[in-house]
Amino acid sequence: MLNSTGELEFSNEEDPEIISQLTSLPLSSGKSSAGVPEKTGYPDSVYVMAANIFQGIQIEKSAQKVLIKYGNEPLRSLSESEDQSFQRLSYELAFSALKYQDILETILIDSCIFPSTTIPDHLSSLIIVMLYDFQDRKFQTRVLSDNEEPISEVQEVENLLNSFKIKLAAALARCRIKHDAVSIYHILPETVRKQELRASTLPLYAWINTCKISPEEVYNNLKRRGYNKVKSVLHIDDKVFAVDQHCYDVLIFPSHLKNDLINIDLFKDYKLIFQDKSRSLAVHSVKALLNMEDDILMVNTGSWYTVAHMSVLTNNNTSKVFVCGVQSQAKDPDLKTLFTKIGCKNIEILRETFINIESKDHRLQKVKVILLLPRCSGLGVSNPVEFILNEHEDTEFLKDHSQGGISVDKLHVLAQQQYEQLTHAMKFTKAQAVVYCTCSVCPEENEAVVEKALEFQDLGNKGQPYSGTLLRQCL
Repeated sequence: MLNSTGELEFSNEEDPEIISQLTSLPLSSGKSSAGVPEKTGYPDSVYVMAANIFQGIQIEKSAQKVLIKYGNEPLRSLSESEDQSFQRLSYELAFSALKYQDILETILIDSCIFPSTTIPDHLSSLIIVMLYDFQDRKFQTRVLSDNEEPISEVQEVENLLNSFKIKLAAALARCRIKHDAVSIYHILPETVRKQELRASTLPLYAWINTCKISPEEVYNNLKRRGYNKVKSVLHIDDKVFAVDQHCYDVLIFPSHLKNDLINIDLFKDYKLIFQDKSRSLAVHSVKALLNMEDDILMVNTGSWYTVAHMSVLTNNNTSKVFVCGVQSQAKDPDLKTLFTKIGCKNIEILRETFINIESKDHRLQKVKVILLLPRCSGLGVSNPVEFILNEHEDTEFLKDHSQGGISVDKLHVLAQQQYEQLTHAMKFTKAQAVVYCTCSVCPEENEAVVEKALEFQDLGNKGQPYSGTLLRQCL
C-alpha cells in the first residue's frame, strides 16, 4: 500500500485555481492539438504491461545519481493479451515514458512524491508510465470503462497522482521554464524529435498475400469500403491507397488509417499484411535473381512475415525457402499455424545458427541466393514500436532509440557480427548472390561491412566471386 496520508494534506496547500492555469499550458507535444480528440487514459492492464516493459528497459544510472529505484519484480497482470492493438498501446506508453524518464523523475522529486512517500520499488515503473499519461492528459481525470476489472496497484497509483495534481503541474511548469521550452517535447534531444516527426508522417506499407487473393480483388474490396486508389498518399487525409512503385504487391496507406485498417477482414484474414517496405524490397531483390528451381537461404530474419512474403513470391516456383537459426522448438506450433493461415507451403526451418552451417551442407546445394538480415542498430527505423511488434525485436531496441543513438562500442560489436555473417555467406560456392539488408543508416553497418567483406574475398577466399552489384544492400 502507498503511504500517502501526509502528502494528501500537504498537496492541497496551494490554491486549487492554479491547476486550471497550469494544465492549460502545452505539455508533451510540440504540435497543435486542434482537431485531435481529448485523451481519456488507458485500461488498467495497459498501464501494467507498459510498466513491466519500462522496468526492463529503463535507463540505469550510477549509484550516486539514482533518484528513484525501480526494483526487479514485475507487476502481476490479470491476463497476457496477444491482441496487437493492446500491445501497441503498452509499448508506445512505455517508450514515451522512457524518452522522458529524466524529466518525469525530476517532476516526482520536485513535487515531493519521492522520497516523502513510502513506495515499494516495484511500483516505481507504474508511477512513471502513469505520470507520463497523466500530464499528457493535462492532469485531467481518466475516463474509466465499466467492462474491465480494476487492478488494485493502478488504482492506488492513480489516487496518489491525483492527490498531488497541483504540485505535479507546478513541477512540470518549473521544468519547462528551466529549459526555456514551450513543452517538454522540446527538451528531448533533436535526433529524437526528428525521429518522432518522421514517424508521424511516414505512410503505412502492406503487402498483398497473392496466395489468397489477387491485387485486383484487394483494390475492389478497398473501394467498396470507401478507399480510393491514388498515385500518392503523401499529405492526404482521406481514405486512400496507392501501389508502391518498386514492389508491385505492396500498397501504401496514410498513417492515420492504421486503426481503421487493422479491423477489416483483409488484414484479419492475412490477405493484406503490414510490414516495413525495406523488408519487401529485400525479398523482391531476391526474387529478381531467382530461376524457377532455385532455393533461398534466409539468415537472421526477425519477422516471420518476411519469410512468409518470400514464400508467397516463390509460390509458383519449385523453390524452397530455408530459414536458419530457429533453435526453439517451442515456437513450432505457432509458426506452423501462422504459415498455414498465410498459405505458405515451401518453408523449411533449420535449427543451426548460420555460422555453424557448412557451405557444403547437402540440404543447401540448390541455394542460389542468400538473404542476410543481420542484427543491426536499427537507426534507420522511424517507428521503433511498430518495428518491435512486426520484426519481433528485443525491447532493448527501444532504449537506444529513446536516446537517439547507440554507443560506439555497441556499434563496433554489431558491425563485427555483420562482417562475420557476410563473409560466411560468401563461402557458399554455389550461391550466386547475397542480398544484404539492414535497417540502419550508419555507414559502419552498411558500406564499410560490404567493402571489408569484398577485401576478404580479394585476400584469398576461394568462394563465389562477388562484385558490388551482386552483393546488394537494401536500406
